[in-house]
Amino acid sequence: MEIADIIEVEQLLARYAVGMTRDDISTVIDVFTPDGSYSAFGATYRLDDFPALVEAAPKGLFLTGTPLLQLDGDTGTGMQTLCFVDQTNHDMRIGYYTDTYRRTDKGWRLHTRAMTFLRRSGARDSGRAHDPRRPEPTSTT
Repeated sequence: MEIADIIEVEQLLARYAVGMTRDDISTVIDVFTPDGSYSAFGATYRLDDFPALVEAAPKGLFLTGTPLLQLDGDTGTGMQTLCFVDQTNHDMRIGYYTDTYRRTDKGWRLHTRAMTFLRRSGARDSGRAHDPRRPEPTSTT
């Protein structure tokens, strides 16, 4: 694993967090491979679904931790913690992302990102919808 690759992936993930915090959908889409996806709420969302998904999401601060990365050639996996703070009431959601990465002609990109929420009960899940405004994916393939 090369240090330059680690730094590039860390910067990629920082662009995601800042893009989400700034409600900048084009930046968020750009950090994914063209066939990339985001999974949460018991569903998988493709890039075509991102504008509606981000529009429906509450706005606030996406505070992420340093990712734990395993890079091997042109692919990799990783995990990254998240603390989301809603800007309207300062309620928090906490959890972690589980990722896959690919090196592309545009550099490293997220291929898949899956969210696991840490619940007050002690449960960990990614399938319970917590925002009724979220759209359903337009495609399951």
